Amino acid sequence: MRWWVTRGVGRSGIFALGALMATSLGAAAQGRSWRECLSAEVDWYGTAEAVRIADNVLFYQAGIGGWYKNDNSVHPSGHAATENLTEEQRRAHREALRQRKFPCTLDNGATHQEMRYLAAVHGATGKARFREGFTRGVRYLLKAQYPSGGWPQFYPLRPGYSSRITFNDGAMIGALSVLDETADGHAPFDLVDEGLRAECSRAVANGISCILKCQIVVKGRKTAWCQQHDEKTLAPAQGRVSELPSISGAESVDVVRYLMSIEQPSPDVVKAVEGAVSWFERVRIVGVRVVTVQDDSLPGGRDRRVVEDSNAEPVWARYYEIGTNRPMFIEQGVVKYNLEELGHSHRIGHGWIGGRWPARLLTVEYPAWRERAGK
Repeated sequence: MRWWVTRGVGRSGIFALGALMATSLGAAAQGRSWRECLSAEVDWYGTAEAVRIADNVLFYQAGIGGWYKNDNSVHPSGHAATENLTEEQRRAHREALRQRKFPCTLDNGATHQEMRYLAAVHGATGKARFREGFTRGVRYLLKAQYPSGGWPQFYPLRPGYSSRITFNDGAMIGALSVLDETADGHAPFDLVDEGLRAECSRAVANGISCILKCQIVVKGRKTAWCQQHDEKTLAPAQGRVSELPSISGAESVDVVRYLMSIEQPSPDVVKAVEGAVSWFERVRIVGVRVVTVQDDSLPGGRDRRVVEDSNAEPVWARYYEIGTNRPMFIEQGVVKYNLEELGHSHRIGHGWIGGRWPARLLTVEYPAWRERAGK
């Protein structure tokens, strides 16, 4: 069993590291977003509306067992599991899925979110088709795992950075956590036979080993993780042109949360957590805040600036330079060290600095973990 901790809402939407958390959403059945479907009251998963949406989830499942991005917007590359589909729309979606070269991903919460939803609806209804869909998802995740223990952003593999081990947008931790719960076999993840549970257990052990090996060490001190790591060497790796090898002040938070969820952590896991927490403490940025200001001379009439404020709460940068811990601001692959050095579109279009990602981890979750562990 894991000690699960609640995570916040990230760039990729939401996914819970534990069982789907119950929140009060009222009794309305129509117009429910995918985000709401992942956090509904337990009783809702047995309703006709929940079953209808679960059947949509099965409809979008690729033959290999995974899913593409679930999108409640009108984005043409995604799908919306909550929408009411006409037969004409179903035919159009089937054709789109047939033509998609890379139909499955872990990006933006895809696949592990759908699996969690199917598990919740199966737990409420007992309908075999949802167990079967979940099981196909499990087999997909097992097949997608690298021998080194990590998961790529896309599987089947897509050329380029998407084939790297991906902590970005919760891909690695999302896959690992749902297999972990399946291996534990606690409801609603008690859906697979003992043989498959054993496979999940081995995959989880391999995944944890991968996390520990990927942790970046500088001058003998453990720090945190890059958004992407090489699938063979496990070294920090480049993602998109603005995602150079670095230490992530954002994605690393959920890696630590996952490690803290292990009920009986090994000494190596404890050292990894302690090292990462110490690094978060060292790289906190104090005495400044990031503000968006009106500037009619610029496109959109807005600009983003870092201003001094002795009363501001600590913030963190998205990317830190390995070896110096300097915040990195990257434009066309070129590293700059101040936000104002970026062009306007890069300055305004990305959360380079000002994030509070590790704040709750440091003030609430880590102390609670130490107390549980008897530290």
